Amino acid sequence: MLILPALNTFAQAIEQPRSGDGWIKLFNGEDLTGWTPKIKGYPAGENFADTFRVEDGVLKVSYDNYVGDFKDRFGHLFYNQPFSNYVLKLEYRIVGEQTPNAPAWALRNSGIMIHGQKPESMTLDQDFPVSIEVQLLGGDGTHTRHTGNLCTPGTHVVKNGKLLTQHCVNSTSPTYHGDQWVTAEVEVDGSKLIRHKINGEVVLEYSQPQLDDTDTVAKKLLAAGAEKLLTGGTISLQSEGHPVEFRNVELLNLEQQR
Repeated sequence: MLILPALNTFAQAIEQPRSGDGWIKLFNGEDLTGWTPKIKGYPAGENFADTFRVEDGVLKVSYDNYVGDFKDRFGHLFYNQPFSNYVLKLEYRIVGEQTPNAPAWALRNSGIMIHGQKPESMTLDQDFPVSIEVQLLGGDGTHTRHTGNLCTPGTHVVKNGKLLTQHCVNSTSPTYHGDQWVTAEVEVDGSKLIRHKINGEVVLEYSQPQLDDTDTVAKKLLAAGAEKLLTGGTISLQSEGHPVEFRNVELLNLEQQR
């Protein structure tokens, strides 16, 4: 009962017209201004092999400059400003072929990381930021592959009153095969509610994102003074070994709408 007023306020905020003031273009369509890359094995700010690039108004994750094995060089492109209460909306498509020797599970796989740690706080060889991942999967032409799923590197969430400790939870979305553009939307009310939408439909929601105190990196964050309950953090776009493209990356800051 105690959570209902907060949920109602959140619902009222996100029902405001999308054409109104308050929407921020996180990606300017021209370059990576405002974003910081962090690729495993390289310091924050080094965009190894031009992994993240802008071409024809599209933010692309590309591996055509990689030589030899992928070597688990997972990457994340961080927006420089953290947020707590917002709606994030973007379009994505997964294209082309997976880079040679990338993990099999990373086939047609990318993600949006929210409530994340800062890139500068990641170790040189850290695979993923401690965060909540909105997993983006493309169909393989045969199997059911939901998108807008939840994965939890270094974190847990609560769903239907139960603490979820498994790494990934599937959404209810359809499968999107081929290289079609898909709209992903994330509605975030601090720690109270996180909702995933795909092409306008709600496919997953949960609450109380929190640091996993059994995870090595999360334990270090807690020891450094981080709160266990995650109320905000960084937003980043992922490179896991399969080319992906993003466009129309926009955010409505709900702190300014209340």
